[in-house]
Amino acid sequence: MKTVIIYESVYGNTQLVAEELAGVAREHGDVDLVRAEEAGAGTVGGADLVLVGGPTHLHGMSTRATRQSGLASADTDDEPLGPDVPGAGLRDWFRLSGRVDGTAAAAFDTRLDGSELLTGRASVGIGRRLRHHGFTEVAAPRSFLVTLENRLVSGERERAREWVASVFESHLVDAGG
Repeated sequence: MKTVIIYESVYGNTQLVAEELAGVAREHGDVDLVRAEEAGAGTVGGADLVLVGGPTHLHGMSTRATRQSGLASADTDDEPLGPDVPGAGLRDWFRLSGRVDGTAAAAFDTRLDGSELLTGRASVGIGRRLRHHGFTEVAAPRSFLVTLENRLVSGERERAREWVASVFESHLVDAGG
């Protein structure tokens, strides 16, 4: 089984989650872990499962402006910045991508620890774009939480591993494997 994980990360938290997902995915086969700025139209070709995630900015998916704002507001001595700032993000990758009819996919995000009514969820928009491009969502979008200090909340790495394990379990059962 081939899994492709495409992610965008500003402070490094979404990258940490993507790496946890990749660790579990490797138990099921080959994994390509790809930053959004490096993803192209053919990145998901041949994939059995695609996982796509990014940070929540202003209640939804990031934009070039919100990534640049995050870079400008960060104290780089204290904040670990992801390698994607301020490069291309998921919106850019989706613009490049064509239809991928039927490929299994799931969306994830990182967002502040708080009510989603206040924080928003990028994974909802990611999921909508996945469906628009013809992917078949095999799991509800999932959020992983960060603190006000831009660090993953304790236990979120474990939650990420548990979530992707459940995605594989349900996908393999649905796929007859």
